[in-house]
Amino acid sequence: MSELAVRAEKLDAADELAPLRSRFVLDDVDDAVYLDGNSLGALPANVPDRVADVVRRQWGELRIRSWEESGWWTAPERIGDRIAPLVGAAPGQIVVGDSTSVNVFKALVAAIRMADASRDELLVDATTFPTDGYIAESAARLTGRTLRAVTPAQVPSALSDRTAAVLLNHVDYRTGRLHDLPSLTAAIHASGALAVWDLCHSAGALPVGLDEHGVDLAVGCTYKYLNGGPGSPAYLYVREELQDRFDSPLPGWNSHAEPFGMSPSYAPAPGAPRGRVGTPDILSMLALEAALEVWDGVPVAAVRAKSLALTDFFLECVAAYTEPGRVESVTPEPHEERGSQVALRCADAGEVMKRLIDRKVIGDFRHPDVLRFGFTPLYVGFADAERAARVLGEVLG
Repeated sequence: MSELAVRAEKLDAADELAPLRSRFVLDDVDDAVYLDGNSLGALPANVPDRVADVVRRQWGELRIRSWEESGWWTAPERIGDRIAPLVGAAPGQIVVGDSTSVNVFKALVAAIRMADASRDELLVDATTFPTDGYIAESAARLTGRTLRAVTPAQVPSALSDRTAAVLLNHVDYRTGRLHDLPSLTAAIHASGALAVWDLCHSAGALPVGLDEHGVDLAVGCTYKYLNGGPGSPAYLYVREELQDRFDSPLPGWNSHAEPFGMSPSYAPAPGAPRGRVGTPDILSMLALEAALEVWDGVPVAAVRAKSLALTDFFLECVAAYTEPGRVESVTPEPHEERGSQVALRCADAGEVMKRLIDRKVIGDFRHPDVLRFGFTPLYVGFADAERAARVLGEVLG
């Protein structure tokens, strides 16, 4: 056994979060290493029985009575309050529902509507996940604003009295770079604009501090580090002080002050529910609620500490097991600039990832030359990191 493998065993033995692995359905029997939780989190072990109950009893037996008796109607806010502590938010500011894309649209248009009419420019992260850019372009056209794409580092110098809102990613989906949410939010506010953050690659992996840093609006998915399942509903955060001004571009009967009044005119509900639109997707929403129970008693700070230790160790193992120059890390080394994934540039990355998956090391590939390895501290251990790096070295060799 190599020195690194011995170290991995010792690190796993000392890991206070290691018992959490038993809360998930994993491929331990097949000896697979799952490092793709930054795309789709593993299945929490309590979810199948909960979904079965929702289908067989709540839907099958109670049927329409479940909207009240099973709490279906209040699920978007109730589950939002479960997510809130994971992103540093007080209760009553997050509503769950729709997709990330839909919530980005709601947040951006609402932010523009809250800004002064003279502010005619919208800034968007030039390195963003493509859909965020598409939505920003559409929001700009619909509201008569000009869209300008800048890197997060360029935001402070790009801000002006023309800026209405800025849409940024907390963690870059390709490289795993963590952007400075506190200082960027402060700069945006100093210019008089509103800050909208996409938390898809940070929620459940590291502290966010939405309330602490005065973020105006935020969105995120729940199927990555929150392990909500494929296509699980996204969430929308609206800072409490802005909720009475939040003017959704997608008003629906679910966000009406009197949803069953069936009024022909719209009057928004107070608080976070005005971020709702139509009938909630109950099956996936309640699967998410069950999945979030794995977080009971788990401090986000401990998750962050393990994430950094895992990615440090993985990078050390990659350096030891691969020939110099064969791969290049594009994930920043400083902890304050790193999310919870490692991205390696490799000339034949697509083929390399296929061969890794054949060897039961599951990561993913991003065009044109990036291998991505996501480290979910709730169920990934140091032996997983060592084995993944060792197999990578063998595949490249």
